[in-house]
Amino acid sequence: MSLEGKKLGFIGTGKMGSALIKGICDAGLFAPSNVYASDLYEPSLDELKQNVGVNVSTDNAATVINSDIIVLAVKPQILKKVIASIKDDIDSDKLIISIAAGVKLADIESEFNEGTRVIRVMPNIAATVAEAASAITQGSNASKEDAEDALAIFSSVGSAIQVPENLMDAVTGLSGSGPAYIFPVIEAMADGAVYEGLDRKSALVLAAQTVLGAAKMALETETHPGELKDMVTSPAGTTIRGIKVLEEYGIRSAFMQAVIESSNRSKELGK
Repeated sequence: MSLEGKKLGFIGTGKMGSALIKGICDAGLFAPSNVYASDLYEPSLDELKQNVGVNVSTDNAATVINSDIIVLAVKPQILKKVIASIKDDIDSDKLIISIAAGVKLADIESEFNEGTRVIRVMPNIAATVAEAASAITQGSNASKEDAEDALAIFSSVGSAIQVPENLMDAVTGLSGSGPAYIFPVIEAMADGAVYEGLDRKSALVLAAQTVLGAAKMALETETHPGELKDMVTSPAGTTIRGIKVLEEYGIRSAFMQAVIESSNRSKELGK
């Protein structure tokens, strides 16, 4: 890892950009004084300056000039416009990291001047609580060291892996969009408990902790989820009765199709 002494810039401070900035600074990977952020929306900049202490500006050029690594945290639909406004300030000493969903490395590289080092990353919103699931893929001009730097940055706010670019749409459908699939599950589980008489606050705590604990078991034991399910499911017990209902309502198919359709949308955005 070669991040020592480097400065990090963010263009775009929406929900994802702000979450990453807060998470990276909280993790101590970069001091806030070495982080630069720019956006046209001043309230988000004011919040970051006040709560995190990073350098902020409405001028993207200021972020680029002051940073060694620049994260493009903007929507895919405006990425080309943003790149056009900064590309002449990018030299071979700067690393570009794009988190724009669905936009391929070749398309990003073609918008910059020749030789620009680019890494593509798909993080998720759980960076806010340092539990993001991120995947990176390396551009044609990026070095192994660049990939290691990107992995270090995104590992500071959760887990990060490197994958071939042809799998990035699948990553987007799974972990990029995945938190939004789980929040309704937590809410629905809590609703069931409220129906049975538990108060709302307690129900939400228990539902969320149940999801967190199950995920931690899957990660830390490295045991197949089906086997973990069987550990909880006793013959003719309460759990198998609940599992039966989930199967009757097609929970597996619903989650599989959600990932597939989200992946398909990522492919559409990349065209």
